[in-house]
Amino acid sequence: MNDVSDPRPPLPRWILDAYDVLCTHSFNSAEEEDVQSVPREQATEVLCSTDDLGLESEDATHALSRLIERGYFYEVDGELRVTMPED
Repeated sequence: MNDVSDPRPPLPRWILDAYDVLCTHSFNSAEEEDVQSVPREQATEVLCSTDDLGLESEDATHALSRLIERGYFYEVDGELRVTMPED
């Protein structure tokens, strides 16, 4: 995820791990292939229930906020969507 050509600012490893977990577990079940989204509440639940991360609710909320602030996700009507970097 720390690709030199990626225009997004770097984040701590544990937040990038949270991003990977969400992309792997939550967005793979998206009904529409063009728009990958997950409700923010569900994203928090996924992050808290993943044993590999060991996050509490406040940690998960912080990780999601940082991912939104840095452009990894954007939020529409309470749903998080993956921001695809331009090639």
